[in-house]
Amino acid sequence: MLYLSEIMMQHPETESFEALLEVVKERSKTEIFFRIDVKPPFNDTPDNWEDRLEATFT
Repeated sequence: MLYLSEIMMQHPETESFEALLEVVKERSKTEIFFRIDVKPPFNDTPDNWEDRLEATFT
């Protein structure tokens, strides 16, 4: 299972929500399940951030 907090700890160079989406997209190629356990701390995080992360993963 892939956790969002795990991605953020493993990729501290990620500085925006859009960059985070790219990392999630890449990791979705090798993972089956995704759990959103934290809110991304970026200034550009949109209101629908959970939906966008899930859509990117699938």
